[in-house]
Amino acid sequence: MQKPKRTDREIISNYIPEQTVDLVLHWIERYQFRMRIKRKRNTKLGDYRPPFDGRGHFITINHDLNKFAFLITLVHEVAHLTNWDKNKNRVKPHGPEWKKDFQELMLPLLKQNIFPPDVNHAIDKYMRNPAASSCSDLHLMRALKRYDEKNHHLVHLEELPQGAKFKIANGKIFIKGEKQRTRFKCLEVVTRLTYLVSALMEVEQIM
Repeated sequence: MQKPKRTDREIISNYIPEQTVDLVLHWIERYQFRMRIKRKRNTKLGDYRPPFDGRGHFITINHDLNKFAFLITLVHEVAHLTNWDKNKNRVKPHGPEWKKDFQELMLPLLKQNIFPPDVNHAIDKYMRNPAASSCSDLHLMRALKRYDEKNHHLVHLEELPQGAKFKIANGKIFIKGEKQRTRFKCLEVVTRLTYLVSALMEVEQIM
């Protein structure tokens, strides 16, 4: 017997705080977008694609985000959608118009006291001038990562001393170098190439 298809509510409830499910379902119906949950991507948490070739709005979000990070990422992408509906590609993707839409979409969520106090404080600061990616705001990302499921073998790169050797998820091994704003210059051991790695990337230290 074929299993019954899960409803949007059943699916989305696994990824966002329960109090926000009705609002997100309202957005899906109102703005008519498809959403796909994707495997972890190191370069982005989510993305938005405007209507093209007969297909409507399309949003993807990484599956491994905790419920607070998933929700904020979703709001980020829905703001791209509402900005596109109003302005198409006549404005910058993360310009003043997008910032205004993001702030307006976040307001009803902030009024519900959904987020823990530390995350709420970080969001309050971030909301004053939202960035192109919440990843670029280390204060917000640190607060959100406190609510990730813990892997005790992993640490954030910023916790390691300079010169430490570490491994990332794909198995590549690096040596930690000096800090460059929110990232560290890291030398890949095999290729001897230098990469800028986020201070909050979860890595495994190699002794």
